[in-house]
Amino acid sequence: MFTLDPRLQQDSLPIGDFPLCRLLLSNDSNYPWFILVPRREDISEIFQLGVADQQQLWQESTLLAQRLKDAFDADKMNVAALGNVVKQLHVHVIVRKHEDAAWPAPIWGKQPATPYSAEQVAAIRERLRLVLAEDFTFLEG
Repeated sequence: MFTLDPRLQQDSLPIGDFPLCRLLLSNDSNYPWFILVPRREDISEIFQLGVADQQQLWQESTLLAQRLKDAFDADKMNVAALGNVVKQLHVHVIVRKHEDAAWPAPIWGKQPATPYSAEQVAAIRERLRLVLAEDFTFLEG
């Protein structure tokens, strides 16, 4: 049974589900920072997924990055599967702008996380509803 790593539960907000992945919003309003987590047990590396799931992960991460780039007017999209702190396989999809707090450096450790307000989360969810229609189910929140 799929369970989300406690650190991901603590640091992010659930948005919804693609066919393979749970989509989370990192609770850090410094950046539009999303996380895809394949809903598979005991997976820490992409190569541990079956071929079909690897292809699905690629499709979902690519679609999400494309949609976020347009929706948030990104200068650059950062897509990465690191997992040095959280062992559970997850893919970061981060909207970067030249004027963001960490540009051009990586975002990790540059700024203390600033949690979203309820209004900010609602606005992001509405923006996502406009661009994530097919093969995506929003979780209530």
